[in-house]
Amino acid sequence: MILRRFFSSKNVFIFNLVFTGIILGFSLALLSFSCSTKVPSAVPTAYAQDADTEAIRHLESLQNSFRSISEKVRPSVVTINVSSVRKQGQGEKNLPWFYYFFGRPDEGNSPEREFRNNGLGSGVILKRDGSVYYVLTNNHVVGKADEINIHLLDGRQFKTTLVGKDDRKDLAVISFESAEDIPVAILGDSNSLHVGDWVLAVGSPFGLESTVTAGIVSALGRRGGPEGNISDFIQTDASINQGNSGGALVNLAGDLVGINTWITSPTGGSIGLGFAIPINNVKRAVDELIVQGAVQYGWLGVSISSLSSEMAPNLKLPDSRGAFVYHVFKGSPADKGGILPGDFITVLDNQKIGSSDDLVQKIADLAVGYKANFTLIRQGREIKASVTIMARDTQQTISEQSKNLWPGLTVIPLTDAIRKELEISTSDGVIIQSVEPRTPGALAGLQSGDLIVEMNGKTIDTVPAFYEQLNDKRSEKIEFVYERKGVKMSIGVFR
Repeated sequence: MILRRFFSSKNVFIFNLVFTGIILGFSLALLSFSCSTKVPSAVPTAYAQDADTEAIRHLESLQNSFRSISEKVRPSVVTINVSSVRKQGQGEKNLPWFYYFFGRPDEGNSPEREFRNNGLGSGVILKRDGSVYYVLTNNHVVGKADEINIHLLDGRQFKTTLVGKDDRKDLAVISFESAEDIPVAILGDSNSLHVGDWVLAVGSPFGLESTVTAGIVSALGRRGGPEGNISDFIQTDASINQGNSGGALVNLAGDLVGINTWITSPTGGSIGLGFAIPINNVKRAVDELIVQGAVQYGWLGVSISSLSSEMAPNLKLPDSRGAFVYHVFKGSPADKGGILPGDFITVLDNQKIGSSDDLVQKIADLAVGYKANFTLIRQGREIKASVTIMARDTQQTISEQSKNLWPGLTVIPLTDAIRKELEISTSDGVIIQSVEPRTPGALAGLQSGDLIVEMNGKTIDTVPAFYEQLNDKRSEKIEFVYERKGVKMSIGVFR
């Protein structure tokens, strides 16, 4: 009865209406929830698409820059092929096999055989004078070559002539002639570089001509490198390998900012530690190499070194930034200007000296006849000195002047570790660390490890006391009292 009433036509209509309302409401709720979840996600998607597009634009811009730089620079960078001939006596193991059966035709003589060594590198065309083009490269690439040929990007080849070379900065200039126009590199300003700047290296690694690699400036002012090189270096992680030597390091404008020179690698291949000579260190040298065939360097006439932070307090120095003068050449600009052994040079012409390498480079770049003003610390006091710079002789000539190097011996404090190692019982004196050959100290017989306890009757218990007596010019001879293996001895050293 109840069911029949419920399913009457009137009640069914009401039920259908209610049920439809419930379904419609549920559907609207779902739609509302769906819209509420989709609308927020649509905004980040649009932003992400815009961000991706912007990133692509930046990458394409950088790519176009690299492409433009490569097109601009590669024609001015050349591949250098060198060959040198050396002669060597022909030993028995190098004899042809038939000599062992029929004897040598020149029995009793040792014929020389010629061996041809080939090498390769890179260079940068950086000057033109009429039909003559000048190429800058490294001295270690062409300096000992008997024959030098270059290849251009377009395939043309030229035989070149060595114009000049310099081993102190590892630079050389070669020249060739052509009546046609050949692109010349644009020189930049290496002083404007900052760590993190993009740079490109262009050269011929392993003979792969006109190779371009990209990286950043990893560091500036790096010291060290090949022995005897006085330049500081631009460090880069742009890939540099054998054959890149003498090639170009350029900035994003395509301007030459460095000459790729050496790498640090345990394998001989690039590990991201490449070094280039800053172009500002090269500009004056190039002109002198072209005109004179060599570079003229300034000469102060001292033997210097940097000091450790531990050594500075022993010498009454505020810190270790500067260059310590161990020896002075008699008659040199430094000697005439009043610089003495034991002086610590801190400033040159209002420029602070960071290390001995820094001072060497600054002196080298000074013109002959230039009057340089120094600030130095002597016995804890700051003093001034003016020195007229002279031209530097060859290294061989300077080495031959050892007898003029005063005093020729280097001393260090007597520490507990040294006292124990050398079995020294006393706590007074200073230890001779080294003695330069053929110098006054060496000629007098002083040796490394000797303990200096007196000079001209004065007790020596510190390094400053040693230099104070050393520079006392009231006597032409200094009487040393020293100990060697527990035996006390005395000897006179003439200035």
